[in-house]
Amino acid sequence: MAGTTKTEKIRQKELSQPDTFQKAGTEASDWLAQRQKIIGLAAGVLILGGVGVAIASEVSKRGEEKAAMALGQALSLLDRPVEGVQPAQPGDTEKPFANVTERDQELVKALDAFRKEHGGTRSAATAALTEGNAQFRLGNYPGAQAAFGEFLKGAAQNDPLRAEAFEGQGYALEAEGKFDDAIKAFEQMNAASGTFLVGMGDYHKARMLILLGKKEEAAQVLSKLTTAHPNTAAARQAGERLAVLASEGVKVPAPEAPAAPAAAPAPAAE
Repeated sequence: MAGTTKTEKIRQKELSQPDTFQKAGTEASDWLAQRQKIIGLAAGVLILGGVGVAIASEVSKRGEEKAAMALGQALSLLDRPVEGVQPAQPGDTEKPFANVTERDQELVKALDAFRKEHGGTRSAATAALTEGNAQFRLGNYPGAQAAFGEFLKGAAQNDPLRAEAFEGQGYALEAEGKFDDAIKAFEQMNAASGTFLVGMGDYHKARMLILLGKKEEAAQVLSKLTTAHPNTAAARQAGERLAVLASEGVKVPAPEAPAAPAAAPAPAAE
């Protein structure tokens, strides 16, 4: 902006005093010289900025590596033996947990501390998913929902584990008797599944509809599921549910015929 002001002054002098053109030219030369210095400084700033980005990237990489190592240490609690469930092995030096509840309590404590220290890292998001499962097992359903939500906020949109997090939220809402909200979570699970847990969102949705007394609607969802995702675990479980509903007198719709493959395009006329 300073260069523009100086140029305007030069132009005004040329218009009012044509005989001072040479002096104005000298001033313009001085301005250009100063401008070159500014450009040089700007280039230096850009170079330093590039170095700064590289340094920040390296620091971020090291932070992720440090977080991954710390997460591994926190998750080592899952390897400790549990009396009556996971017997101690020869050479184990750590005291076994008295029960699964004690293990999950220690796991939640460790993962919560880890996420506070390493917030914003990919490992912190992974820790939230594991913590959500532990909170669910402990019966802390609001805590489980919050942890699964933290995972979903930090995980990439194409992360296949998003389906597991939505499933966990649905289970926690179901445990609280919030069946309508659970359906919404299971619908999101279905959208996020891809090839992981395929069809299970619809299966869980049908379960909730049954709990809400909407058995015929549930039967329609299950019937479509068996056709849309044949030869999957979800389809097998859906078939079992349909058999139970039929035995209860619920009208089960016939499975829809699979969509015919698209016809091959006709060859272009020569």
